[in-house]
Amino acid sequence: MQTIDQGTVLLAMARGAIERALDTRTDSRGAHSTSDGTEAFEWLQIHGSSFVTLTQTGQLRGCIGTLEAWRPLKDDVQANAVAAALRDPRFEPLQARELPHTRVEVSLLSTPEPLEFQSEADALAQLRPGVDGIVLAHGQHRSTFLPQVWEQLPDPVDFMAHLKRKASLPAHFWAQELRLHRYSVSKWKETP
Repeated sequence: MQTIDQGTVLLAMARGAIERALDTRTDSRGAHSTSDGTEAFEWLQIHGSSFVTLTQTGQLRGCIGTLEAWRPLKDDVQANAVAAALRDPRFEPLQARELPHTRVEVSLLSTPEPLEFQSEADALAQLRPGVDGIVLAHGQHRSTFLPQVWEQLPDPVDFMAHLKRKASLPAHFWAQELRLHRYSVSKWKETP
């Protein structure tokens, strides 16, 4: 039996979900078929959390995901792919004509683990640039950056400032009640 790379399956599943949502899929099963041939992969039925990121010529075009595993991975990836294409509030919905030059990336998240710290300096010292995805929470304010964001923001101070702004907090905000969780990702990206 030939094994199929997990990333290949996830990328095809994410792109297929977007194609179906945009009604661009052309195959013998019809444009509205929900079968994508992934039923044989039991690991897709295990609850998992994912992010789907869309880019065009290296620029972000949409990114939506879940931080907690509450549904089968297959459902999570497909729902996040469609949401990244059509419901990211930072962008207009993706048009079918854009799909050929849109690249899909799927990130699978580990379970977030809380960071214990006494101060902002202590928290910053614990961050692992290029490795950690971070969830920031304070009251109703919450945001996350995938580990990939370190490529644009390699300095922990800048990374944290932007993460706070994303949560609608001032860049220099700090409070003892602020909570941070870290996670890692396995990721796959379509090649041009």
